[in-house]
Amino acid sequence: MKIRLLVVCLMIIVGSTLSAPVLAEDGVQGMLVYVGTYTNAKSKGIYAYRLNADTGALTPVGLVAETRNPSFVITHPNGRFLYSVSETNSTGGQPGGAVASYTIDGRTGGLTFLNQQPSGGAGPCHLTLDREAKYLFVANYSGGSISAFPLAGDGSIGPSTAFVQHQGSSVNPGRQKEPHAHGVYLDNSNRYLVVADLGLDRLLVYGFDNQKGTLTPNDPPFAAVKPGAGPRHFSFSADGRLGFVINELDSTMTAFSFDQSTGSFKELGTVSSLPPGWTGRNSTAEVQVHPTRPVLYGSNRGHDSIHVWKIDPKSGQLTSLGIESTQGKTPRHFAIDPSGQYLLAANQDSDSIVVFKIDSESGLLTPTGNAVEVGAPVCVAFVGSTGN
Repeated sequence: MKIRLLVVCLMIIVGSTLSAPVLAEDGVQGMLVYVGTYTNAKSKGIYAYRLNADTGALTPVGLVAETRNPSFVITHPNGRFLYSVSETNSTGGQPGGAVASYTIDGRTGGLTFLNQQPSGGAGPCHLTLDREAKYLFVANYSGGSISAFPLAGDGSIGPSTAFVQHQGSSVNPGRQKEPHAHGVYLDNSNRYLVVADLGLDRLLVYGFDNQKGTLTPNDPPFAAVKPGAGPRHFSFSADGRLGFVINELDSTMTAFSFDQSTGSFKELGTVSSLPPGWTGRNSTAEVQVHPTRPVLYGSNRGHDSIHVWKIDPKSGQLTSLGIESTQGKTPRHFAIDPSGQYLLAANQDSDSIVVFKIDSESGLLTPTGNAVEVGAPVCVAFVGSTGN
């Protein structure tokens, strides 16, 4: 009887070990990093890693949520919750994608599903939180729309408090026949939501009521980029006075000044994201300002690189510092850790996350030699950082 009981206990322990995320070697140390993917033969959902702050090494935790196309993930600043899109055209037999919430187990890195809500449109592709982390915003790429959702104290997502359907088109017949909301961003004052719409060649601006969760078109309602540029993602400077939009279709970066009292933009200039003379096929993807330095990063898909610029804090002028290969194919996204020491590049088409060290003076990138394999990675998120 004792032997039988011992065997049963061992089976339970082994089964629990196999189903639970694997701890880092030191048990708890290392910042948690989550990776959103396109699910396919190599990927089943959201994966987690721990980043060693001394070496830049990533220790795999494992698959922490099996879900369909969690192509963009963000974490709550309190480190307790994670939010994900389900980038699909239908959910539960209804048209449109979804947004989902999870609790984070800080010890194991595991995720526990809380709930989900319809995103309001097809192909949700980007998320952000307001500055008080009371509301979640989603951009629906295929639907050309945006939605806002209140967040409960337990991290769950409430029914939508705002929905805006964009209208219009631009000059590229293959990509701009209709609106394509590609990114959502709150300004430093928490009063304005900025939306990069690739199909309209516009940065649309909405007044945000953080008590009601409503959105109202600003006056002026948008800033335009060059026709056919295709604005994709956007990043504010640390002080909120400057903004930078990376344009997917013509591989450029446009700098703006931002009036925080009126929510209006003024274009300051546009530069190429590619090296002089390069003529291959390319489309840009992610853009981020360094958290503590006047340095800007933008990724190229095709050239497969990250361009680094110095930002003039007064004029907003961009000066190229260099271009670094991402050592993989199609860097769809990258993220800078909250300390500003490391940049992690997600190479979608070579199934890899590559870690770069950020020079403390120049902001330039140096490969650390650390990389991990994960199927079709399209987003990287650090715990405790809402990122872009």
